[in-house]
Amino acid sequence: MKIGITYNLKSAQAGDCAPGLPDDFQEEFDSPATIEAIASVIRGLGHDVILLGHGRDSLRKLLDQPPDFVFNFAEGEGVSRSREARVPAVLEMLGIPYTGSDPLTMAVTLDKDCAKRLVASARIAVPQALAIYPADHEWKIDVPFSRLPFPVIVKPAWEGSSKGIRQKCLVNSPEELPEVVEWLRGEQRQPVLVEEYIQGDEVTVGILGNEDPEVLGIMRVSPVNRVDNFVYSLEVKRDFRKLVRYECPPPLPSSVVASVREAALTVFRVLGCRDVARIDFRVKDGVPHFIEVNPLPGLNPQDSDLVIMANLVGWSHARLVETILQAGLDRHCGLRLASGVS
Repeated sequence: MKIGITYNLKSAQAGDCAPGLPDDFQEEFDSPATIEAIASVIRGLGHDVILLGHGRDSLRKLLDQPPDFVFNFAEGEGVSRSREARVPAVLEMLGIPYTGSDPLTMAVTLDKDCAKRLVASARIAVPQALAIYPADHEWKIDVPFSRLPFPVIVKPAWEGSSKGIRQKCLVNSPEELPEVVEWLRGEQRQPVLVEEYIQGDEVTVGILGNEDPEVLGIMRVSPVNRVDNFVYSLEVKRDFRKLVRYECPPPLPSSVVASVREAALTVFRVLGCRDVARIDFRVKDGVPHFIEVNPLPGLNPQDSDLVIMANLVGWSHARLVETILQAGLDRHCGLRLASGVS
């Protein structure tokens, strides 16, 4: 079988290529080493691999040498809440099956405010939040903002991988809010979400499969050194080996773990996720509060949260990639992979 891989390649000279953009604008993109690690797993299963990339070059390759199937982890470029939906939409237009969620789910989950509204409809707790849009030139701290429980987190509305989420995004009072909001609006050029900060455990859940999805693991992310209000910010993620402790299973009461598990499976189904997703919660007083879902979780063999989780439950990177691929193949053609890895 010919299997294509779609991805966004991180440029080695990002600063030169995009002057004026924030230093995290390629945070979701992947290195050649990550792409080759995934390709190596698929080749090891007996398939031919076509590196498709993203954008115009990938369109030409899809038309000139269409693969039988695509392993998709392309994030899309630019600032758009539909950028992660582009590759799935093109593949559906061309009739090429692929791994991962469909265009609607990709767009909905990238828009954090939209995703929260849908999840709340399933009676899952979500933080209180208000969105500020680019057209809101004269926004101010009016009654709705003053009613938010402080502290709050200020974050881009259409991003992942903690893009735009820095330590300064934790705002303790209404008086501090305008400066941080205006800074983030200038940096990220998209709507800004002002969200209640949930004081509690940071927990992420990996889910694999479709009709009867399974929880790969539930992992608590906590600071090595105690802090009053932990933020899993970009600064922390970039120095995670020194600053963060990953615990899977999490040292939480069994009843809380069960609640997180059930909430994650509900979110997976409500948002229409397929094959794989990583879902983030904050647990306060035993109640999981939905923060966001990533239907394209990172697969860097060294530092992606889903891979760290898989390692902690005894899975190799190769087994994780194979399981995602198999879930997609099962949905489309029921084809079983020839070999298994551990």
